[in-house]
Amino acid sequence: MAQEPPQIAIIGAGIFVKSQYLPRLAEISDLVVLKAIWSRSEKSSMEAADIARKVFPNVECKWGDHGLDEIIRDSNIVGVVVALAGQIQVDMSLKLLKAGKHVLQEKPAAASISEVETALSCYNSLYTNPSAQKIWAVAENYRFEPAFVESKKLMSEIGDMMSVQVIIEGSMNSSNPYFTSSWRRNFTGGFILDMGVHYIAGLRMLVGCEVASVSAMTSHVDMTLPPPDTISSLFQLENGCSGVFVMLVSSKSPKIVWRVVGLNGTVQVERGNNNGRHGYVTTLFGGNGETKSNFYPFSGVTEELKSFLSDISIDTLEKGGKIKGEGRYSYVEGARDVAVLDAMIESGMKQGAFVKVKRF
Repeated sequence: MAQEPPQIAIIGAGIFVKSQYLPRLAEISDLVVLKAIWSRSEKSSMEAADIARKVFPNVECKWGDHGLDEIIRDSNIVGVVVALAGQIQVDMSLKLLKAGKHVLQEKPAAASISEVETALSCYNSLYTNPSAQKIWAVAENYRFEPAFVESKKLMSEIGDMMSVQVIIEGSMNSSNPYFTSSWRRNFTGGFILDMGVHYIAGLRMLVGCEVASVSAMTSHVDMTLPPPDTISSLFQLENGCSGVFVMLVSSKSPKIVWRVVGLNGTVQVERGNNNGRHGYVTTLFGGNGETKSNFYPFSGVTEELKSFLSDISIDTLEKGGKIKGEGRYSYVEGARDVAVLDAMIESGMKQGAFVKVKRF
């Protein structure tokens, strides 16, 4: 008999849940049963459930403390997607992990380094039996985007790295649905931290090693945005190569590009579109003057969900053995993204002082 798909719940009913998680889960509805959607308010939960019922007709609305307790006590719900304000995601994730649920938590992994350290300590202390440990994943979909998966393979063709450039000119303005998000405006780093973990994840995946130290200058230019809204940083990788990371939260001419220059060529990943489909263009500039480019539409959220669902399905089928989970979405990977940005922000507060990146 074929195994039944895992049953999951979604904690949160905001913009990202409605615009991304529900449509992406609908694409892979044969792999999952969406059992419940929870929000603090009944109204929000019902709005999200109305969207979900087009594909998952039996999804239940849950709200408030009582609704959350029902999800926690439901032994049929083995996995939970947590998509809440950045300030409360970690506490919610730990509560669900303690209840025996696998958790896929939206990025960033935490709002600060101190919260990351506390979170990891709490997570590791939850399980006296290591084989009972549940998966704590951070939804950093850039590590699952085909453009980065394929570009990583090209890195072997450019030889020793000489320089790395990451240029981010974002488009966070009043026409963006996340612009008025209150929680992103109420913690240190604001949109730089929330958006920036994507770009650090892309950087770390491409170069294949960790950022060791940074020196950064930050500023606040656009008063409609929380500070800082610009960051210019030098960084050094553990392999000795250096690079620059420049990020503007809002630009009139958005541009997003990673460029790694090696002795034998260059790998570049740049935001683009193809016949209205948004994604990334990867380009290999060879030492012989040849250029090879490919376009990859966005599909990282879907691929990440598929990986998480596959892992929790294995755990459901093979009870008693520890399930490590896909390394790309591990909480530690998400923590390392936060650590790089945290060091840049700290350096900016110290007028460009040299800061070592916290190791996890």
